[in-house]
Amino acid sequence: MSTITGKNVALVRTAFQCVEDGDLDAAEELLTENFIAHVPGVPEPLHGREIWRMGSNVMLDAFPDLKIDIQDIFGAGDKVTALVNFRGTHLGTFQQFEATGRTVSYRSVEVYRMEGEKIAEEWVAPDLLSLMQQIAPAAGAH
Repeated sequence: MSTITGKNVALVRTAFQCVEDGDLDAAEELLTENFIAHVPGVPEPLHGREIWRMGSNVMLDAFPDLKIDIQDIFGAGDKVTALVNFRGTHLGTFQQFEATGRTVSYRSVEVYRMEGEKIAEEWVAPDLLSLMQQIAPAAGAH
């Protein structure tokens, strides 16, 4: 792995750790000013650090004990790809679902593009169907 690729992978690891620690200010500092997010269900890319912070706050408000397990991570050129498992307790509203107290776990495949020593762009593909099945009112009912 080249030195630059290794630094890029370390940067993404640091960003995940900042989010897990709830230190969104530190995580936001790792993003370029003109950060771009590509998220499922949204036809156009979203722009700006505030978009990233809003999404992170939604997750941390709903799952305040969020743990992020990087199952695999690798870099090539200016990109880093990570297979991540998110785990937490549903203690706040997430989308239309009130807190259930259930522990949830779901995966996401994420790709990040770097500019200099910052994260400039992300493409995230979380398994939201799995997450929703775990917090929907009928989840766990047999």
